[in-house]
Parts: sequence; structure tokens; C-alpha cells
Amino acid sequence: MVDRAPAHPVSAREGFTLLEMMVVLTIIVTIVSIAVPFYSSAIVRARESVLRSNLLTIRSVIDQYTYDKETPPQSLADLVDEGYLREIPIDPITNSRETWELINETGPTGESGLFDVRSGSDKTSLAGTPYNEW
Repeated sequence: MVDRAPAHPVSAREGFTLLEMMVVLTIIVTIVSIAVPFYSSAIVRARESVLRSNLLTIRSVIDQYTYDKETPPQSLADLVDEGYLREIPIDPITNSRETWELINETGPTGESGLFDVRSGSDKTSLAGTPYNEW
């Protein structure tokens, strides 16, 4: 029998050189540095969307409560107690249920109560308006 030579010569190198590794790492770092800002702004846009939805829901429920009871609610807890909300929504910007800014006014019946709600955040949106002015 004839011994055949291995398919790869014994002197064949295995693995990567330092230069090849550095090139690959540079490409990965470049891609990540481009992707991170897009990811960060996508997270902020999602939180802003949730805030808009929560504000719309709370404002609608305040109006429904006021119409049904003929008196405005005194707090967000009243809306939960009467079954208009399952729970007080979380402000996605402050990540808390306790930071909602409640706006009380005197209604058409002369009773004072909860009229509106805003985010308790002092941050500014991507559009440049403060969240607590939405």
C-alpha cells in the first residue's frame, strides 16, 4: 500500500492572524456604533407612544366618569375604585404610577375635581416639547 500525503500540508496554518482579528473587530464595532443610536431612539419613540395612549385613555375615562356621576373624580384612585380602570397606568417616561401630574378644576356643576392629567416628567420629547405639556 502506498501512503498518501495528507490533504493539507503539515505546514498549513490554522486559526486567524492578529491582523484578521483586528479587521473583524473593527467592522463589528462600526456596525454596533451605527445601530445603538437607532435602538435608543426607537425605545424613546415607543415610550412616547405608550405615554400618548395612556394619556388618551385616562382623559377619556375622566370624561366618562364625570358624565356618569355628574361630578368629576377626586383622584385617579376613584377611577380604579369605580371600575373605570383596572389599575392606574404607569407613566412610561418616569416609570412610575405615582408621578402623574393631576390638574384639578371646577366643573360645570361647580364641584372641584380631577379635570386632566399629564406626565410628571421634566424631560423633553424627541419633538422638542416637554412631556409634562402633553
